[in-house]
Amino acid sequence: MVKKNITLYLLFLFLAVTVNAQNRQVLYNFADLPQSLLLNPAIETNYKFHIGVPLLSGFSADFGSTGFTVSDLFANNNVSFNDKVNNVLNSLTERDFLKINTQIEILSGGYRYNNKLYFSFGFYQETDGIIYFPNDGITFITEGNASFLNRNFTASQLLYKLDVLGVLHFGVTKKINEKLSLGGRFKIYSSALNLETANNRGTLTTIEGTNNIFTHTLSDVDVELKTSGLVNETNDEFITDVGSYLKNTFFGANLGLGIDFGFTYNVSKQLELTGSIVDFGFVRHKKNIKNSFVKGDYIFEGIQFNYDTDNQINYWRQLDEDFRENVPSGSNLNPYTSFRPTKINSSLRYSFGEKRSKYCYDNTYKDFYKNAVGVQLFSIFRPLSPQVALTGFYETSLSKKFHAKVTYTVDDYSLYNIGAGISCQIGKINFYGMVDNLAQFNDIASTNSMSIQLGFNTIFN
Repeated sequence: MVKKNITLYLLFLFLAVTVNAQNRQVLYNFADLPQSLLLNPAIETNYKFHIGVPLLSGFSADFGSTGFTVSDLFANNNVSFNDKVNNVLNSLTERDFLKINTQIEILSGGYRYNNKLYFSFGFYQETDGIIYFPNDGITFITEGNASFLNRNFTASQLLYKLDVLGVLHFGVTKKINEKLSLGGRFKIYSSALNLETANNRGTLTTIEGTNNIFTHTLSDVDVELKTSGLVNETNDEFITDVGSYLKNTFFGANLGLGIDFGFTYNVSKQLELTGSIVDFGFVRHKKNIKNSFVKGDYIFEGIQFNYDTDNQINYWRQLDEDFRENVPSGSNLNPYTSFRPTKINSSLRYSFGEKRSKYCYDNTYKDFYKNAVGVQLFSIFRPLSPQVALTGFYETSLSKKFHAKVTYTVDDYSLYNIGAGISCQIGKINFYGMVDNLAQFNDIASTNSMSIQLGFNTIFN
């Protein structure tokens, strides 16, 4: 039987890894890279077809946190570890969070049907999660409630979501005219693991008691922790086989649907406007469900100990039985729907400088400018509130085959996030690499965020 506390398990799971966001501002609309189509299916391409190197075409990992860094806990500064932990916990608020996003492309490819249509397809595995720090819960666990009379410790701060899933997708980019291109992508999600809770309510309040020193009151408690893929519903045991999770990312029992949509509009030959909505979709969970819940009210005035060596009483068991009798709690196997974290991208780009010619798929040459500057706005919908990032960027083509991009991003983590990326093509082989937060690259332990993206493609013009 599963008797472990699921909440503590989740906290351990999230704290065991370093985590962050999903903004890929360096990759967005950069150097005709095929992976840009995953951020906006309407990005213009100038090749006949592409094939991603299996398992190597696209890898990204973003990590970080708000509220503290690794060095806050492990810096060599003659402060005891316990004091460091206390300082970090005291500085956190309920709006601080940890986030994770990793993505690995298993297969990817695309081909041009004609001069107006480009199709792309592939399969990737993704991990995406967020956990907000429950400030009241941390205070209650570390300091107790005796020093906080009349304070309401609220359950609404318990908020997290983690998804591990596979995504099979097919997209189309259509050139409407010389100014406008539209794109869409259809996705089938296969969830291997989902852990989430939201919209909880209820308070714990301690006041001076009448029959004892304190009276503890649970009011209007309604908490539900949902899990899918974590517990085997046939034997009620945790699933520990990694192979089972990998298998379920490809057409497992918990499936969902999603769409992407985007546009590219050339205001003029030098000014370009783009926008996209990514991962507008859901997953229906119905296999290996384990939902734990607590709902109701409870008043506890402490335990009156009666010392009788001839009749020893298990007071804690009595308390547990009384709580369960008055506050409905337990677990169920009810299916539920989980929504994907929808992303919105938009950008305005101005090209300038030396004019160059690019050989295109239709045996013609297309003029382009050596340099470009612009701004990009990114937003992702999260359980507590949307998270927004604003990026300024500069691109340059050092040659027809070598391109570079530098970004400056303001987001929840930093006011000076500098990123850089390169794209290089040798023959038919394309390599790209990107990294974020260069200003703190020499001291990663002191940064709130860091990301890396890289991959190999074969591109045929």
